[in-house]
Amino acid sequence: MRLVILTVLAAAAMTAQSPKQAAKQAPKMDPPLTIPDGVTVKHDIVYATYGARKMHLDLYLPPASAKVPYPAVVYIHGGGWRNGNKNAFARQAAHMASKGFVGASIEYRLSGEATWPAAMNDAKAAVRWLRANAAQYKVDARHIGAAGGSAGGHLDAMLGVTGEVKSLEGDGGSTGYSSRVVAVAGFNPAVDLVAFGKKASPNATGSVSAFLGGSYAERKEIWELATPITHVSKGSAQFLFLHGEADTTVPIQQSLDMMDKLKAVGVYAEIMKAPGAAHGFFNRPPWFAPTLERMEQFFERTLR
Repeated sequence: MRLVILTVLAAAAMTAQSPKQAAKQAPKMDPPLTIPDGVTVKHDIVYATYGARKMHLDLYLPPASAKVPYPAVVYIHGGGWRNGNKNAFARQAAHMASKGFVGASIEYRLSGEATWPAAMNDAKAAVRWLRANAAQYKVDARHIGAAGGSAGGHLDAMLGVTGEVKSLEGDGGSTGYSSRVVAVAGFNPAVDLVAFGKKASPNATGSVSAFLGGSYAERKEIWELATPITHVSKGSAQFLFLHGEADTTVPIQQSLDMMDKLKAVGVYAEIMKAPGAAHGFFNRPPWFAPTLERMEQFFERTLR
């Protein structure tokens, strides 16, 4: 595919430059969104309803020539659970659709609108919606995965380790279907909120406290319930972590610790480390193409 070839060449060129040169040129080299031939995008499909509030997703459908049924991936944007939108993973979703994967890039209720477990309810409702509509969109309901970054990485990790937990399901739509995913790709995911809450002062946990409805001291049980690493079990999904080694927002140690815990109970997990990369590295050069390729390889193995 021409887009991927260009981004790979761009990444190779970046590695030969100094950090200062790369920083100056990076924004210009960020690949634009292009929809590959044959891929169809259906925007703003309602996947869950809470009273008057309707939740939307963008659905990326493979070319008619792709092998059916299609495995599927739910994409969840980051933004500290308080901002961001469902376009964040559009480039990844479009590329993966060209390879035969249905993609559902979702919006979810942010902390300014609702607190925990609202966002988790939304993520699970999106997985259920895919299964409820599997026949219409030729989705392989047995092979659904999730990908997300930062706050979205937290939500997709929770999908990967909680299976069907009644208190997290919500009643927004497609009830009666499973919200379980079998593979998760987490880009610098926040997987240990408890460790952060214990170390940080209460006034330094703003985005997490807003998301969970209070500080760690105030809502200890909620922080523990919302922490993916506390739910790891033999039934957890397979995981790919993609993390920048220079990430100070969500240190790479969080991914390493969760990977170790998954492996300790016999669940497959791997990591792609990005030397010198900070938070949100995967959407910027020189890392966009390599992380996209690694995610594609992972989902080909776990979902195909």
